Amino acid sequence: MANLTVNGKTHDVDADPNTPLLWVLREWIGMTGTKYGCGIAQCGACTVHIDGVATRSCVTPLSLAAAGKQITTIEGLAQNGNLHPVQKAWLEHDVPQCGYCQSGMIMAVAALLKDKPKPSDADIDSAITNICRCGTFQQVRAAIHAAASA
Repeated sequence: MANLTVNGKTHDVDADPNTPLLWVLREWIGMTGTKYGCGIAQCGACTVHIDGVATRSCVTPLSLAAAGKQITTIEGLAQNGNLHPVQKAWLEHDVPQCGYCQSGMIMAVAALLKDKPKPSDADIDSAITNICRCGTFQQVRAAIHAAASA
């Protein structure tokens, strides 16, 4: 039995320790905002925060995510009914098209801005490696700079 803290709530999960965190979040806990994209940590659709660090949950075994770690999913990013600055910028800059990759992208950007509040374009290029098949990368960059200025 694994004990997980997800978005501030504790969950006891009876799953194999090697089960990817993505599936535990989606299937055992019901946090379906985190998406499956590639299963090999390349696309970033599954990005969550573990102790504040952007982590690709499709390749992170449950055993590494349990034991006192704080997991934040897209459902837990807004606080007290207020959207996170990245979520606000996403809406203001019309970033989502199909929206599938957006939760992982938003989580990656939120982690970037926590570590580097005023990122350069080079910082964004090196840190945000998430894939958007709709090609909204110009809107993503604009939204990141807007969120950094908020």
